[in-house]
Amino acid sequence: MLYPARLTRFATNHPDALAALLCGVLVLLGWSALQFSWLGLALFLLPAAYIIGGFESAREGLTTLLQEKELDVDLLMIVAALGAAFLGLWRREYYLIVDGAILILIFAISGALEGYAMQRTERSIRGLMNLTTDTARVVVDGQERTVPISDLRVGDRIRVRPGELIPTDAVIVAGETALNEAAITGESLPVEKTIGDEVFAGTLNGYGALLLKVHQPPESSLLQRIIRVVEQAQTEKPKSQQFVERFERGYARIVVLVGILLAILPPFLWGWSWETTIYRALIFLVVASPCALVAAIMPTLLSGIANGARQGILFKSGAQLELIGKVRAIAFDKTGTLTTGKPQVYKVIAAKGYTEADVVNLAAALEAYSEHPVGQAICQCATSVSPTKCMSVTSVQAQPGQGITGLKELVPVYVGKATFVQSSVQTVPAHLLTNTRQLEQEGKTVVWVAEADNVLGLIAIADTLRPEATAAIAQLKRMGIEAIVMLTGDNQQTANSVARSIGIEQVYAELLPEEKLQIIQQLQQQYQTVVMVGDGINDAPALAQATVGIAMGAAGSDVALETADIVLMTDRLEKIATAIRLGQRSQTVVRQNIAFALSFILLLIIANFIGSVTLPLGVIGHEGSTVLVILSGLRLLRN
Repeated sequence: MLYPARLTRFATNHPDALAALLCGVLVLLGWSALQFSWLGLALFLLPAAYIIGGFESAREGLTTLLQEKELDVDLLMIVAALGAAFLGLWRREYYLIVDGAILILIFAISGALEGYAMQRTERSIRGLMNLTTDTARVVVDGQERTVPISDLRVGDRIRVRPGELIPTDAVIVAGETALNEAAITGESLPVEKTIGDEVFAGTLNGYGALLLKVHQPPESSLLQRIIRVVEQAQTEKPKSQQFVERFERGYARIVVLVGILLAILPPFLWGWSWETTIYRALIFLVVASPCALVAAIMPTLLSGIANGARQGILFKSGAQLELIGKVRAIAFDKTGTLTTGKPQVYKVIAAKGYTEADVVNLAAALEAYSEHPVGQAICQCATSVSPTKCMSVTSVQAQPGQGITGLKELVPVYVGKATFVQSSVQTVPAHLLTNTRQLEQEGKTVVWVAEADNVLGLIAIADTLRPEATAAIAQLKRMGIEAIVMLTGDNQQTANSVARSIGIEQVYAELLPEEKLQIIQQLQQQYQTVVMVGDGINDAPALAQATVGIAMGAAGSDVALETADIVLMTDRLEKIATAIRLGQRSQTVVRQNIAFALSFILLLIIANFIGSVTLPLGVIGHEGSTVLVILSGLRLLRN
């Protein structure tokens, strides 16, 4: 019972793919039946392939004709296929029916690929919706009442406990905490929040219980705006797609018009017999069929996609493989893309009379009681410095937004912000103050460590760069990319420090997702083809808006992976240059194939007009040019 259930799900979720698969099987069986001279079976199987594989194209072609008064390639394909079948029956050359079935099969496969691409928007929206909660705790007269998010009104007060998601955008009226806003702003470290600060739906509450006041309707929350932006950006058609659609319809009109004229005028102009006239008109529809043109593009792009997959580059769409070869500007997210997204100890500076090990071990003894990412980085560093040394502290207390305190053999110890530690000691070493200012200007988080009245030293925490980031940026510059920019929700100092270290001159910091989207739109106005590289949910609108969106496969969020057009499965930034080169190669091969296909079609049409092409020869020429074009496209399988 397992396999019928899977088949049912496949048919429900991918009807176009199932139709193409059945069409292919029927064409193969019909051709085999002709090989064994089982004519009756072949004449049953091949029409079934026409119906199953061509139904959707016929429906779309007729809908376009009746509603929009336009001809498209779908309708032309059906006419050409039926013409081949009619000629095959009329002249008893039954392999022509197979030729028409192959035309239908190629278009059925193309339709299945387009259908798959259209499902990405729904998956992206579902991924975003998983960040939201369905209910919120409303506090009325001191009593809590759980209500649906849709029932919240401006002015309502809601309570959020530690470890819970913020249900909607609101302002803190009581309590303080550290919020994980990575999903919204891309900030790599939790952000301290207190009374009067705004919090966003979908962010994760840290250690403190909060009382919030709703200051805008839930449907206007930042997360809901992200959802709407992703949906809108993914449904907008790029100009290149609109041009292709116009070209297809124009091509179809020309072919149909010429076919009709060729079926009517020759008897009056050149004295042809009606049998010869209809014969030549139908040959024209066969040889002018865009099968070779279709094969000039899709097999090439599929070969490029397969090549990219072998190198850890997942292209979700052949169109994006083609577009990335035209890239003129690239925008990078910082946290999790250019950096690892995991805070680590950058530097330890000890005061006079103490060692770096003294500083790290004391800090780790206190931070062992904390779940804060900064504390985890310090504990990890202490393990590598003194793996066997374990210091004991008692009476540990967290000071929200400031630091953490405790007792070491009844002596007070402190770890936290510079101002917090300085207020608890008598003497502050001047060189530590100087180092603190310098490190903070570089965008580092500085933690001070003290025991009793003595400052032991400081620890600088930083989100580390990816090892290959600098080389990857330099490589893109050598390739002639006109603009490379960095977009981040982090503060300006941190952003500038990271950008300088890897060679990026243009930096936009302290951005919300909507602002990232706006910058991508500005870049598109200036450079047209813009790539966005990101990993977080906050990058989803920009990834969707960009001409090509690239997500980090290992570190990326589910929404970023679904929204992006390309996924770097190994998180290697140098693969971006590989993807661009592959896109440029695909453009070259596609142009060569199109030129060859059009030239061969034109040659066959001219030969048909002068009467030197028979129907079998026309079919051989048509199919032969298609095979040659496909073989040419397979060149992209080579690295």
